[in-house]
Amino acid sequence: MQSGDGMKLWFYNLKERLISLILRVSEWYKPTTLRERGMLWAGTLFVATYLVVSVVLGVFWSREPDAFDVREEALRQVGGERGKPVVGEIYTGTLIYIVETLLDKPGGYLSNDIAPPGVWLDNMPNWEYGVLVMLRDAVSALRNNFSRSQSQSVEDKALAEAEPRLNFRNDSWILPSTEGEFGKGLRELDDYLQRLSNPEQKQAQFYARADNLRKYLEVVEKRLGSLSQRLSASVGQFRVNTDLAGDTAAQQSTEVEGAIVVKTPWLELDDVFYEARGATWALRAILQAVEYDFESILKKKNALISLRQIIRELEESQKPKFSPVILNGSGFGVFANYSLTMANYVSRANAAVIDLRSLLQQG
Repeated sequence: MQSGDGMKLWFYNLKERLISLILRVSEWYKPTTLRERGMLWAGTLFVATYLVVSVVLGVFWSREPDAFDVREEALRQVGGERGKPVVGEIYTGTLIYIVETLLDKPGGYLSNDIAPPGVWLDNMPNWEYGVLVMLRDAVSALRNNFSRSQSQSVEDKALAEAEPRLNFRNDSWILPSTEGEFGKGLRELDDYLQRLSNPEQKQAQFYARADNLRKYLEVVEKRLGSLSQRLSASVGQFRVNTDLAGDTAAQQSTEVEGAIVVKTPWLELDDVFYEARGATWALRAILQAVEYDFESILKKKNALISLRQIIRELEESQKPKFSPVILNGSGFGVFANYSLTMANYVSRANAAVIDLRSLLQQG
C-alpha cells in the first residue's frame, strides 16, 4: 500500500470517530436525557445529604444525659419549691424523671428504632437497657416494699399498673410501641406521686424502713456483681467455679468444670460498657433519692456515710471518656482498658452496698 492510501485511511478513521463523538454529545444534550440525568443527580445528592445528616444526628443522639439534681426534679413533679418534702417524694420523682429522660432525650427512645440513624446506633440502646434494668428494680421495690406496710397489706393500684408497663419489652416498634407502654407507666407513677404528696390522700404511702431498704439493696448488690464480672471478662479470666460455695451436699442442674475461662467477645465489649454506664447513671440518682427519703433511718444505723461512698463511686464511673472507641488494652498493658476501669468503680460500689446492708441489719 502506498503512503498516500495510508493517509487517506487514517483521515477516514478520524472522521468516523469525530462523527461518533458528535452523535454521543448530541444524545447527551437531548431534553429528556438532561431531565433524567438531573433527576439522577438530585437523587444522589439527596441520599448523600441524608447520610451526612444521619451521621451528625447519630453522634448527637449518642451523647449520654448529664447528672441531675434529684430533689429539684422531684419537687418540680409536685408543683415547685415548698417545705420539707413528704417521705417518698424524692424517690418517686426520681423514677419519673428517669422515665422522662428515656423518652425525651435527644433522639427519643432509640432501642426500637427501625430507620437510620437510630437503627445504626448500638451504644445508646445499650445505655438505655442499663438504665431500664435499674429503673425496673427500683419500681418493683416501690410496689412490693416501700409502698406496703407488711406482706399482707394491699398494694397500690397505680403501682401495680406501672410496674408491668415499665417491664414491657424494650424493642417493640408498634402494636403496642415501647414508648406507648412506658408512657402509660409514667402516668401511673405520677398518679401515685400526686396522691403521696397530698395530705388528704391517705391511701398512698411510702414506708422508709431499714428492712425495706435492705431488700432493695440485696437486688442492687446482685446487679452490680453481675456487671462487675462481665466488665472484668473483657481481657479474659481464668476463674475457679464457686457456684456451690464449697458445700459438699449442694447440687446443681448441670455439671460444669471446676475451672473455667470467661472472656467477653470483642464485638460485645462496647455493649457491656455502655450498659454499665447506663446502669450506674440511673443507680446514682436512685441512691441519691434514697439518701433524702431514708435519711433518718440511715443516721440511726450509722450508715449514711456508707451510702454516700456508694454514690461517690457511681459518680466516678460517669467521668467523660476521651476516646471515640472503647479501648480494650490488657490489664497491665500499654493501652487503657475502659471496661476494667468501669469494673473497678462498679465492684467498689458493690462492696460498699454489702457493707451498707450489714449496717442496716444491725439493731
